[in-house]
Amino acid sequence: MTTDMSGIAPGQITGLILAGGRGTRMGGVDKGLQNHHGLPLALHALLRLQPQVGTVLINANRNLAAYESMGAPVWPDPLPDHPGPLAGWLAGLEHCETAYLLTVPCDTPAFPLDLAQRLSAALHAEEADIAMAATLQDGQVQPQPVFCLLRTTLMESLVRYLQDGQRKIDRWTALHRCTTVVFDDTAAFFNANTADELRTLQQPR
Repeated sequence: MTTDMSGIAPGQITGLILAGGRGTRMGGVDKGLQNHHGLPLALHALLRLQPQVGTVLINANRNLAAYESMGAPVWPDPLPDHPGPLAGWLAGLEHCETAYLLTVPCDTPAFPLDLAQRLSAALHAEEADIAMAATLQDGQVQPQPVFCLLRTTLMESLVRYLQDGQRKIDRWTALHRCTTVVFDDTAAFFNANTADELRTLQQPR
């Protein structure tokens, strides 16, 4: 397989769609299965991520058959009680067979088509362990921590962190060499946490 200019070939990256949340701010519904222009949100994410990586996995904790019907392996959190996105990351790391894992949430259907390429280029250039997407808001860099490329060698560190009862993404990523990639298109990272935000997503960009 040829290696692209980033030094990391797409085939070396496994994509992970995070659909394991409680959907609390949307009334407890399964966000990844909510309709967006005729398709479930998670399927939009899957179709957008597939061309960027070698393999795609889905992290989900309910309605597993519905997610399996999308054609990707589905893995629940390895920890009980929905402890947050890091548990989804751990599910991905446990079942990832490549050197890198790229995580995206299920509720952001228009994330950049060059997400994997730009994050992998930065990680390679900076010799980092983690590359995280960010946007600019009022001139300030705003991290988008669930859009993250990480080396799968970090799994033991994440296991220890979660076993200590820690849950915050930024505190864990701060333990490692992390680089940030700023994307100009802030709207590409608009996500649907609420029913109103989902309706906003339906509007043409």
